[in-house]
Amino acid sequence: MWRCISRARCLPLDQETSCRLVDQIRSRLQPPQSSEYFGNTACPIRATTTAGELLNHNLGWAVGLVNQAVSKLTDSAIRGYIHAYMAKPIVYNLNMCDAYSIAMGSSSRFDMYGCDFGWGKALAARSGSANKFDGKISAYPGWEGGGSIDLEVCLLPEYMSALEKDEEFMDVVSTLVKLEVLLGAYSK
Repeated sequence: MWRCISRARCLPLDQETSCRLVDQIRSRLQPPQSSEYFGNTACPIRATTTAGELLNHNLGWAVGLVNQAVSKLTDSAIRGYIHAYMAKPIVYNLNMCDAYSIAMGSSSRFDMYGCDFGWGKALAARSGSANKFDGKISAYPGWEGGGSIDLEVCLLPEYMSALEKDEEFMDVVSTLVKLEVLLGAYSK
């Protein structure tokens, strides 16, 4: 997504761009935090390069860059982050993501379609209207199951149109599940 959106935005090759995400840190702390801990334990992660570097390398290179950023989130790095935060607290807001980057949110581990309130399986999962901005991507386990992932992608209209024409993007996305298939699942 980072490569395809950067291409859709027609970023100058020397423009710095980032893939930002948040990772849970329970298991990264030493000793690991208890699974019964009631609270949010997460740290921001940022992989950064230029648009030219991102687009001139293959997908594996971009994945490696994000993997490097994630692997740097060690116990000592987390504790350093916490000490720095305590010395100078900040409130994260939408202005912290620039117009040249993407921000990944949610998780493909949240079982969005497993919640049944008596009406059957949901037709779609969406995150609502809060915290939407150009470059925000939310991931959910896919409706079809089997390891599929649904992405909710927020882009300005001109970038969304360009993304829909991007060959690398279109080669890896599946078409929408037909309404007849969805409705057939509910008639049984």
